[in-house]
Amino acid sequence: MRLVNTRDPKGRTTFAGAIQSGMAPGGGLWVPEPVPCFRDMEALLGMDFRARSAELLHRFLGDEFSRAEVEEAVFSALDFPVPVVRVRERMFALELFHGPTLAFKDFGARFLARMLALVARRDGRRHTVLTATSGDTGAAVASAFLGLPGFQAVVLYPAGRVSPLQERQFATLGDNVRTFAVEGSFDDCQALVKASFEDAGLVARLGLTSANSINIARLLAQLTYYFEAVARVGEAPVIAVPSGNFGNLYAGLLARRTGLPVKAFVVATNANTTVPDFLETGVYRPRPSVATLSNAMDVGAPSNWERIHALFQGDVEAMRGALRRGSLTDGETLASMRGLHAGGYLPEPHAAVAHGVLARNLGPGETGVFLATAHPAKFRETLETGLGLRVPLPPALAEVQDRPVLSRSLPAEIAALREELG
Repeated sequence: MRLVNTRDPKGRTTFAGAIQSGMAPGGGLWVPEPVPCFRDMEALLGMDFRARSAELLHRFLGDEFSRAEVEEAVFSALDFPVPVVRVRERMFALELFHGPTLAFKDFGARFLARMLALVARRDGRRHTVLTATSGDTGAAVASAFLGLPGFQAVVLYPAGRVSPLQERQFATLGDNVRTFAVEGSFDDCQALVKASFEDAGLVARLGLTSANSINIARLLAQLTYYFEAVARVGEAPVIAVPSGNFGNLYAGLLARRTGLPVKAFVVATNANTTVPDFLETGVYRPRPSVATLSNAMDVGAPSNWERIHALFQGDVEAMRGALRRGSLTDGETLASMRGLHAGGYLPEPHAAVAHGVLARNLGPGETGVFLATAHPAKFRETLETGLGLRVPLPPALAEVQDRPVLSRSLPAEIAALREELG
């Protein structure tokens, strides 16, 4: 598999090199080039989810890993269901929250952990996995790397800006998982991660790599469920992606580039409208993030937009042709939640944003799919206050709700993080 640096076309690496380095030199991101085109799409869509996923990822990775190694990683990582639920006529929810931490981040984090462990066995190196989270990434990464020999996981999150249950999923584990409550926003956490990778000495000393969506392994694993959505719906749908850091949308666009029949994607955001505004005006203007009910999408400077920009070679008109767009306020998000619940489907805020924006962008006769990225119980406070519902906790959440938080407070300064990491 050949990967190219988004900021330097001459910069190349292997998949193993990319997942160990996380970011590319100069602050760029690794992207596959060329993107493979699959001529046997009908046969692929006829396969079951895990077998198809193993086949897809084996084709992307080529001969860098054996088919048996990829199959073992995929079959152990993606060992949970991916339901496509009919919400109403020609409208479906792709439920991505049936993994161990009840969020879509389980797909990428679990695959990444298995591939990194495979690479580490080859070279004997120890690794520190550094990640920033606005909610669910921290839980998925902590769960995926907990107790994994040779790895330390470090999670940065914005203090007071993740839900209590989200925090307890990753900040109560201990062992080889360290967590820091950063005095700032998710953008500050993300900036600390990027600054860490610009410190060559720190990277070398700790074997530093990232489990954020800047790591290409996560995004390759995520393209698998777009194939499942199309296979289950049986036609080319319009797919709405609740978007914050834009890795999820990039994975979908990558799947479409391989030949997957998707009519269009819908960029669905909350009040953090950096990308919809760009698609509207042609001017890209990152800004500080705004706190909302859909907190995992509270990103004002999305890292993965650089990958999407590279995929379209900067052609704004081509982006506009492939991407419909829209955003919801918190009030509109609650209204979308109420409407879905009245129709018999219980959403959380991110799914509600995707559904609400999709409804505005779906044409006559089109079939829509929106991504449901987290279990509703992870946002029970919002459901209780906004919808008047009492949501029972599934076992995975019930067992962590009373655990003490082990995080340390951290100023949003690279020197402070460098001191903590050692």
